[in-house]
Amino acid sequence: MDQAKHRLTAAVLVIGDEILSGRTQDVNIAAIARFLAPFGIDLYEARCVPDIEGEIVAAVNALRARYTYVFTTGGIGPTHDDITADSIGAAFGMPVEHHPEVMALLAARYAPGDFNERRQRMARVPKGGTLIRNPVSTAPGFQIENVFVLAGVPKIMQAMLEDVAPRLARGTPVKSLSITVRLPEGRIAQALAEIQLRHPALSIGSYPFFTMGGSMAEMRASVGTTLVVRGRDEADVEAAGIEIEAMIRSFGAVPERS
Repeated sequence: MDQAKHRLTAAVLVIGDEILSGRTQDVNIAAIARFLAPFGIDLYEARCVPDIEGEIVAAVNALRARYTYVFTTGGIGPTHDDITADSIGAAFGMPVEHHPEVMALLAARYAPGDFNERRQRMARVPKGGTLIRNPVSTAPGFQIENVFVLAGVPKIMQAMLEDVAPRLARGTPVKSLSITVRLPEGRIAQALAEIQLRHPALSIGSYPFFTMGGSMAEMRASVGTTLVVRGRDEADVEAAGIEIEAMIRSFGAVPERS
């Protein structure tokens, strides 16, 4: 059975040609993952789709059926390629309308005559959507069922998350510990795999690093690996950490916790 069905889970759907073209670098996925961690909600998947309604609809419907929550970012501005509201409406089979509360909020923000038709697009919300407050630039996001539609601009997106927080269920947060060793990961890989087998409920990650520069001897001396243990049972996490430290010492190296 799908592991994602047994936990509080989430997916992020990044919407926008500018991300796929490489012109803009996404930072929202990491921000949302950090935001969800204290709630005990696991970010299981992240996708990026272009500004094409059919692609957005297909992705939203697939993700909302599989995960507890879906967060979309991007495509709710005033320009012609901001089609997220219409696409979310299509995904849920809901008409998209100018929301009277949002119209009033935006009208108050602009000088007389400046609240033009394009700016009014930011007030369009699928019927039945619940607004997500935007304390930075006024134009809100919205929620429909388990889908939260957020801005793409990182500062605005993160501000919107504050209004999302009270709407989320709480699970058991993940506990983690990190251990760094000045050994290449290939040398400890087999021993680490055996520890993982003894702790199947945990995730044990291995992340090599090295420092550029200096002689070859100096470069070899700077090679190392950071081992990260993650899980919801704190005692199990600690037990695995102790085993990893003992394993590192057996190779004649010194483990460094952080």
